[in-house]
Amino acid sequence: MTLTQNQSGAAEALPDAVSGHPLLRLAPAPVKPFIQLARLDRPIGWWLLLLPCWESSALAAAALGAAPDIKQLALFFLGAVSMRGAGSTYNDLVDRNIDAQVERTRNRPLASGRVSARAAIVFLVAQCLVGLFVLLSFNGLTIALALASPLIVLLYPFAKRFTSWPQAILGCAFAYGGLLGWTARTGSFDWPALLLYLSAIFWTIGYDTIYALQDVKDDARAGVLSTARLFGSRVRLAVGTLYAISAIFAWVAVAAAHLGVFAHLGALAFAAHLAWQARQVGEDCPPALALTLFRANRDAGLLLFAGFLVQSLASTFHS
Repeated sequence: MTLTQNQSGAAEALPDAVSGHPLLRLAPAPVKPFIQLARLDRPIGWWLLLLPCWESSALAAAALGAAPDIKQLALFFLGAVSMRGAGSTYNDLVDRNIDAQVERTRNRPLASGRVSARAAIVFLVAQCLVGLFVLLSFNGLTIALALASPLIVLLYPFAKRFTSWPQAILGCAFAYGGLLGWTARTGSFDWPALLLYLSAIFWTIGYDTIYALQDVKDDARAGVLSTARLFGSRVRLAVGTLYAISAIFAWVAVAAAHLGVFAHLGALAFAAHLAWQARQVGEDCPPALALTLFRANRDAGLLLFAGFLVQSLASTFHS
């Protein structure tokens, strides 16, 4: 798929964007590059940042025998969208020269020159302020934990220059909600939160390895490192192993929280979905299939969340 253009030459859609996304169809032309910069036309990013938050919050609610906190779930949604946008903007600022050398990313707003670095910095600050507003709505422990996460985010764009495991750095950042959802709901730090965080880290490494399969050839030319390049012909085994570890940690988190059958079913459905993905991965995985499998992780995460959510509702009903 190539970048489409309107009559004025402004970019309308990037290769991995959702086809016909309403924000790109309806937004004024000057706004569209900023929609792309924040990845709002690619909602899978904020979904994958949001789901560990929701899972952790629902896990905590079930452990407490309480109903889910809808206000907190809504705040996590707003925070995930804003901070995913901020992280993407920062990433594109750092990587704009590398992005210009990769077919899939060369038409991103900064790499193509449609957004200046100065405008991107202003946009980055605005998104961070929204995220800060959300963060200050939570308790002190959650705020303190969250303030450590930007250090991981700042490191990530540089990781691909010195390690074949940049996906691990991304995992530590994207999985962070596995801690925050629990602390926001309980006001304490406990083993189930840490176990869910570890599950989400291995999950992220697995799905971002699949995502990186789209760029293996271009990354090799540009000197960009990734787990997709590292695993090579063993990528199916590697992704399967990462996903298996993720599923095990999710199940142990459920056991540590002493939850019932619905939470266990959610963990089982999560594991089955990951196994389905891993079976289709290979060194020569077509880019379209890699993108489809990557996006399918929204559904994998929702299955786990649904198990915890139903368990919390069931606990409330029986209490």
